[in-house]
Parts: sequence; C-alpha cells; structure tokens
Amino acid sequence: MEIVLKDVAKRFNREILFESLNYTFKSGESTAIVGPNGSGKSTLLQLIAGNQLPSSGEISYNDNGSNIPVEDIFNHISFAAPYLELIEEFTLLEQIQFHFKFKPIRSGETINSLIEYSFFDDHKHKFIKNFSSGMKQRLKLALAFFSNTEILLLDEPTTNLDKKGSEWFFSELNKMDGSRLLILASNQEIEYKNCHSMLNLADFKVC
Repeated sequence: MEIVLKDVAKRFNREILFESLNYTFKSGESTAIVGPNGSGKSTLLQLIAGNQLPSSGEISYNDNGSNIPVEDIFNHISFAAPYLELIEEFTLLEQIQFHFKFKPIRSGETINSLIEYSFFDDHKHKFIKNFSSGMKQRLKLALAFFSNTEILLLDEPTTNLDKKGSEWFFSELNKMDGSRLLILASNQEIEYKNCHSMLNLADFKVC
C-alpha cells in the first residue's frame, strides 16, 4: 500500500496551512507528522483519510499497483483521534459490534479479547455517554488497533489517557509487526520517537 501526496496544499479562507507538499507513505513504515499548533497536522490526516479535499494537488492510493478511489479508501483505514465521536447512546458492546460491521477484526482476535485486553471487562454494558474521556480515547484506539486494515492513522493518541492507558497504548504500538502503514500526528516526542521518518509541516508553510 502506498499513499502519494503530489503538490498538496490546504487553505482556509486566506490562510495557507501548507503547500507544495510531496510525500509518499508506504506499508511497513511509520511516519510522524509534526509541527507547531495550527500547522495543519490534524487537517493533513483528514485529507489522507478522504474526509476533506485538498485545496490543490492530489492524493492517490495504490495497492500493489492498483489505484484505490478516494471514496473507497475508508475500507482500508483505521483512524483514532480525540475529536472523533463515538455513539453515546450505545453500550460498549453495542459500539464494538457496530464498528466491526464495517471493519474486519484482525486475525486471531474476537470482540471478547478486545474487551479483555483493553481493560473493559467491567464495562461491557455501560453506556458510552457515561465513559470518562480517557476511557473513550482508549476505546477509539482499541477499535483502530484491532481492525484488520492496511492503514492506521493516529492523532495525538495519548490525549486523556492515564498512566495505565498510556502504557497499554505503547505496548500495543510496539507489537505492530510492520505490515501496516502507520501515520501518527503529534507534538509529543514520546508518542512518535520510534517512527521511521518525520514529516514537519513547518517546512511547507508559506512565510
């Protein structure tokens, strides 16, 4: 799997977040997107996920030489971010079951193993609206990790996590076998210190 950015730019009104961005993300590699607040890290992830369109330039997705239309890339991506919403009216079990109607669960795992491994054993029938912000973030990460997708997008992944949650996150991150394409946006070096490469959006900011 490859994601190719060619002369990508994003503007909001008169402000140019970044421009002339050329980069190729490849399966088996992990890339950290860094830059000061407001540089467009989250926006770039939204562009890569197909949730927004670039102001100019193009983003293409290639799987073993076959082009994937942007409207189909959702099937290949797992995305976790603090600002992405869960369904508050669902219980934990209902949320997980709903998620895996659209994404296959990774080989060898089950819904019960996800619940157990993510420390949700006592919350199976608890409504999402009654979860703390840290529990919601841990659930979003668990759904992303346990989905059998080629691309994993993470935006500020340890936001709202306590020490136990952060340790769980880094343990799961370190277990990745290199088969997925990982893109992680963050300002915290501890979150991306093991990434293979770094994309600094400050290098693509108009002065």
